Amino acid sequence: MVGSGMRARFWRYGAAFCAPLALAACAPANEADRNLDSLDAELADGTNGGSARDPAVMSALQDQIMVDPALAGQANYDSIRPPAQPYSTPIAPDMAGAHAQPAADLSSSETLKSAPAPVRGQACSQCTAARESLTLGGLVERQANRGARACAGSISYSTRWALRLPASVPLYPDARVSEAAGTEAGPCALRVVSFATAAPLQRVLDWYYTRVSKSGYSAEHQAEGDEHVLAGTLGDSAYAVFATARADGGTDVDLVANNGK
Repeated sequence: MVGSGMRARFWRYGAAFCAPLALAACAPANEADRNLDSLDAELADGTNGGSARDPAVMSALQDQIMVDPALAGQANYDSIRPPAQPYSTPIAPDMAGAHAQPAADLSSSETLKSAPAPVRGQACSQCTAARESLTLGGLVERQANRGARACAGSISYSTRWALRLPASVPLYPDARVSEAAGTEAGPCALRVVSFATAAPLQRVLDWYYTRVSKSGYSAEHQAEGDEHVLAGTLGDSAYAVFATARADGGTDVDLVANNGK
């Protein structure tokens, strides 16, 4: 009897203690589930046993979300999206208006001279230098021209150097510049430019040969597979055109000019 009385008092006082705190937590699992289902239904349809809930609360829950079209259009403003069309500018945007250099006209009726045929049976040491150089500075360090090599340590990188090439060794008309470097420290006047063009390799070689020969430069053509080097000197000035055929029919070019005019 004592045990029964204690159990009776425990359930009576325990129920009174649980009620104001968390009825669902103290109730059996199935009863708690029913209470949660009832609460969900009240929030969904605004009823509680047929009686309407607070109109202000229901208005806040059921009203349409207000959206500012101007702000919605800025969603993911900083996300990276593909360009609408391929980039076609020959010079990087930060070079616009700086040291503008007129480009030669590809559509002109100028007759190009044929570049000399490559020397066969002779190792192309400059081809190896271009292939193994990881940077433009590394390429300059392996140039045959001693003056260019001496200036390698003072070069700085900026695509602006692509617009400061000498007139005798200019940038190819439709060149898409990827990197450039140069220096004017002390006696140095060095320019190094990497670019791609849609023109075939032979036309690029002929185009450069036509221009350097007009200025009085010598020209030697070396080749190894698809890699070609057209290089020459004029006094203490030197140039080198490293051209490689691309799979799409175009040409990748590394151009080095030292003390050119």
